[in-house]
Amino acid sequence: MNQQEFFVIIERDEDGLYIGEVPQLRACYSQGRTIDELMSNMREVIALCLEEEAEPPSQFIGVQRIMV
Repeated sequence: MNQQEFFVIIERDEDGLYIGEVPQLRACYSQGRTIDELMSNMREVIALCLEEEAEPPSQFIGVQRIMV
């Protein structure tokens, strides 16, 4: 199987855990105590999301900052 590249948006919650989300895949989230743990967990959850996803991943365009 060919490798695919995904982007992970990482935030930190109020408990200090790192939360990761893959914008190209619907409902593809994980968490970890460290960035390394998060990324290991993300590899597993991305594989699961790809198995369950009926449609191909959407194209990630980027992130923009906006002030309101």
